[in-house]
Order: sequence, then C-alpha cells, then structure tokens
Amino acid sequence: MSMSIEDCQVARDGFPRPFPDTPANVLDQFRLTGRVAAVTGAAEGIGGAVADAYAEAGADVALLYNTNPAAIERAEALTKQHGIRAAAYKVDVSDAEAVRETIAKVAKDFGKIDIFVANAGMAISKPILDTSLDEYRKQLSVNVDGVVFCAKYVGEIFKAQGSGNLIITSSISAHIVNVPVDQPVYNGTKAFVTHFGKSLAREWREFARVNVVSPGFFDTKMGAGPDVLSEAYRLSVLGRQGHVKEIKGLFLYLASDASTYTTGSDMLVDGGYVLT
Repeated sequence: MSMSIEDCQVARDGFPRPFPDTPANVLDQFRLTGRVAAVTGAAEGIGGAVADAYAEAGADVALLYNTNPAAIERAEALTKQHGIRAAAYKVDVSDAEAVRETIAKVAKDFGKIDIFVANAGMAISKPILDTSLDEYRKQLSVNVDGVVFCAKYVGEIFKAQGSGNLIITSSISAHIVNVPVDQPVYNGTKAFVTHFGKSLAREWREFARVNVVSPGFFDTKMGAGPDVLSEAYRLSVLGRQGHVKEIKGLFLYLASDASTYTTGSDMLVDGGYVLT
C-alpha cells in the first residue's frame, strides 16, 4: 500500500544513520592495510589479478583454488613482494562441507575475514539440446552452488563479526544472450548469482555490503574462445578483450573504504560490449 506524503514525513527511530568513520583522503580510502581478503578461483585469471590487487593495497590474502596449484606459488610471491601474509587453500566450491571447513580455517588462520570474493566459475558453451544433464549439473554446482555455499558460510562469519564485504564475480552473460555460441545454462547461472547478490545486499544490510562485478570478455582461459574471438572484437566498442589489470581497480574499490556507500550494485566491465 502506498504511503501518503504526510506518512512519509514521520521520523523513524535510528535514522539517519551516521556516516562511516573512514579516511577523507581518497588514496587512504583505497588502502587495505590490516584487512583480510579471501578470493576463490585465485590461481590465475581475474581471481589471480584480484588477489594481487589486494596484496598490493596491503591486505593479507587467502587464495582459494581447486585444480590449479599455481595459487601456492602466487601466495608465496605475494608474501615476498608486498610483505603481507598470503596462503593458498585447496577447496572444491561445489562441496558444501569443504567450503564450510575451508572458510572456517581461513578465519582461524588469519583471525578474521573482512573481504570475500566469490570468483570461481566454469563454462560449458553448448546449446541446451546438446548439453547433457551432467554438464548442466556441473555448471550449476560451481557457478550457483559454489557462490551460495561461500556466501552462506562467510556470511555467518560476517554476521558474528558485525562487518564484512562480499563481492560476487558474475558476467555480462547475466544481461545478454551471447552470440554466436548458444550457452543458455551458463547465462542462467550468471543471472542467478547476480540477483542473488542483490538480494543478499538487502538481507545483510545490518552487517555487510554485497556487490556484483560483471566482466565482459577478458584475455584469460575463460575469455572468448577461438570460434567467437573475431565477433567479440567486433561487438566490443573498444575492439578488443580486456586485460586483467583493467579490472583490478574495480575489485579494489568495492573492497575498500572508497565504496562504503555502494551495496547491491552490479558493475559491468566489458569495453562497451553490451551497448551493441
């Protein structure tokens, strides 16, 4: 039922809430010194770049990976290069109990978790009529279940701490139907996690912020395949794929005090791809 103008003018207890006690200097806002960040899919690609960005900004970083042990070397390199603490943890995000145990171990090892990036994902780019049910379930288990499991268990930690910051890596595929390759299952998984993230932003409003990043085609293993690369160039306003260094700043912004008034947002980084 709509409220009248008079009803809307009635003061509500507890409002307005105070501004956060954060630095006024913009460069200081971006520093993550003293924070603990955890990133899934952190061995390479966008997840690896995000782990780098957080270490460069002074955070301690937990790099979560499943099949790529390069995360171990990456963690060691970040420790040496930036004088922070970094460690790698092997976990299959589609296994709820493994996720619960790993997140609890990260929180115990580091003392807390301030930032969690649910970045792990996979794609099987096939039309639904060519997709087996096992392939369908595999994509859901990683792209949907993996995000839900991570959110559930790190959310419990955020609530207990009274603070936290969840960032979900989605895709422009949550916004468009990719061409010329049909991939309805992948697109659907990304639409789910985008709306899921927005919903959590409201649910967790008392103790955590939640935002979504929707990348376009980046020059990674998850980027445009050889069959669609030329079309990806044509449809991108900038005429190319992105380099992972071009997305680090956005993930840093969302993790930092520069974004304390940003929650429930879905931010596209796609070289203008969805404009066409």
